[in-house]
This record gives sequence, C-alpha cells and structure tokens, in this order.
Amino acid sequence: MPKLIRLKDGEAFEAQDLFADVADEDAIPAGPVILSLTRFQAEGDALIGAGQAVGVRIEAGESVEDLAYDLPRLALVALVFPKNTDGRAFSSASLLRQRLHYAGEVRAVGDVLRERALFMMRCGFDSFVPTDGSTPAEWAATAERYRHVYQPAQDGRTPAFAERL
Repeated sequence: MPKLIRLKDGEAFEAQDLFADVADEDAIPAGPVILSLTRFQAEGDALIGAGQAVGVRIEAGESVEDLAYDLPRLALVALVFPKNTDGRAFSSASLLRQRLHYAGEVRAVGDVLRERALFMMRCGFDSFVPTDGSTPAEWAATAERYRHVYQPAQDGRTPAFAERL
C-alpha cells in the first residue's frame, strides 16, 4: 500500500489513508472512497446521501470546475499527475483553492515526486502519495528548501518584495 504524506505548517508526517481508491468496474466498499469523475457524476449523490465520505479523482484532461456545485460535499479531491512532465494538476489545485474556494483535502496522486513538493504546496496540495519512496522528513526538507518566494500563492508565504518593505 502506498504511503500518504501530509504537509502542514512546514511539517510532514505519514498519515493513515482511510480512503479506498475504487476503479470504475469495482464494487463500492463501505467506508470512505475515491471515485473517478465519471463514476461520481453517476453515483455520487446516492453515496453522499447515505452518509459515505466521498472523494473524486480528477485525471489530467478533466476539469475541476465540473465539481463546482459538489465541492462543499466532498471530503477530498485527488489530482492525478500522469507523468512527471505533466503539470496540469498544479493548475487544477490553484483553481480549487483560489477560484472555487475549496477548503477540503487536495491530494497529489500518480507520478508524484519529492522535488516538486514546494510547488505542490504553494498551489494548495496538502497530501501526497509519492512514487519515489521518499520519507516525510525528506518532503519537509524539500518543501522548506527556499526561504524566499517571489509571488503570492495559496500557501500564504510572504513574497520577497513584501519582506523588503
């Protein structure tokens, strides 16, 4: 089972993943689940109505704006990085946090590498399923590697130009 790493206030820790990632052809188990966008649109209302915690997995070509109405009812949104060179999930995380004001968990899944931790955190990700076998301590060190940032972002860090004032 892949490890789940959470970053909060500059600290990283390994967390227990309570959510089952359910493929479209699989039966839905009891307990918290992560569904594809297509399956959520077909079955999500019934699951949420029954009191089940539901998350949605957004693939790189799908739009998070399709979830705008349902976001307050979702426990998490998992954004897929299909490969290291595909950064569409960064934009999706920013849209979720800034435009859609989503306050729930935003999880990075797929080809998730530690060297992108700072950028993921700045866009609004707060949990990660790394593929590179890295530890929470390594994630925390990478996320805090640079003292200065140069533009405002979701993480609320003060940009260098504002620090000079």
